Amino acid sequence: MKKSVTLIILLVLVVTFGGAMYYLYQKNAEDPVVYETEAPSKKDIIKKTVATGSILPLEEVLIKPNISGVIEEVYVEGGDYVKSGDLLARIKVVPNLTALNDARNSIDEARIDLQDQKRNLDRQKSLFDKGVISKVDLERAQVSFDQAQQAYGAANKRYDIVKTGTTSGFGNSANTMIRATVSGMVLDVPVEVGNQVIESNNFNEGTTIAAIADVEKMIFEGKVDESEVGKISEDLPLEITVGAIENKVFDAVLDYIAPKGEEENGAIQFEIKGTLKKQDSVFIRAGLSANASIILGRADSVLALKEALVQFDPDTKKPFVEIETGEQDFERRDIQLGISDGIFVEVKSGVSDGDKIKVWNEVKPDEFSN
Repeated sequence: MKKSVTLIILLVLVVTFGGAMYYLYQKNAEDPVVYETEAPSKKDIIKKTVATGSILPLEEVLIKPNISGVIEEVYVEGGDYVKSGDLLARIKVVPNLTALNDARNSIDEARIDLQDQKRNLDRQKSLFDKGVISKVDLERAQVSFDQAQQAYGAANKRYDIVKTGTTSGFGNSANTMIRATVSGMVLDVPVEVGNQVIESNNFNEGTTIAAIADVEKMIFEGKVDESEVGKISEDLPLEITVGAIENKVFDAVLDYIAPKGEEENGAIQFEIKGTLKKQDSVFIRAGLSANASIILGRADSVLALKEALVQFDPDTKKPFVEIETGEQDFERRDIQLGISDGIFVEVKSGVSDGDKIKVWNEVKPDEFSN
């Protein structure tokens, strides 16, 4: 019995010792953990946020008629340059029957009054020649006749305006001749010959004949999310990229941020505007979609490293990196960070050019050699 127990104990010891030796052998046979390193470098770091929008003219003027009618002729098309006063289109008036009838009745009333004043003037002259009335009475009759004659002429002109939109003596002031009120490029002519147009008045904005703008003064108009609006301010520089114009960046300045946001697709968006600097070599068409990179901060030619190399102390939350001091030997070194673009971050202190910084991901020796 005692021999059996002794044999069992010896057997357990032998098995345990053998297992321990095999474990140590396997452990020694494993490849050592190898860490890659990267060195900091000099970079230009730009911190920015992006807004989407479009390119629009700073001022766009919509030309509208002062009289209703039908487009009889159009003299310009989109892309034409015009000066203030240039003829854009001509309108053929379609008279309103009620207004036309009222104007005709006014002519008849003015004619009757004129005839009456003429008879009265002739009578007063006859009495004056006989010495019955004074010269003052004659002059008074002459004034009444002149006023009636003026009213008759005005009634005829009013009838012509209602019927044709113009009358003799008005020249370039005729309502049927639509002229440019500003100088610039014609962006759009939304009417064609035969289209009916409505005059601009207090109750109707009227039909647009043409849209004119100075294309040398363009702005970027876009929107930013509420999460970004707190990071931006007026006078920040913008870098505008237009999808239709490749490999070209346009400089601009942010000069407007809407004080009130609007809800779009469940998110609050704030309108922004930025004035583009004048471009002599590139023509930017109005309405092109564009993206604006708002420069929040910038550091040129500074020592930087990848953000992925930075670690943070779990207690103090301060950043640090591990610097290689020997073959796969590393020491912790606290650092001070500056501006970041999301990939690279500026290092103000803690590391120097040439330091080898530990990459977190461990690799096998064959991977490291490759």
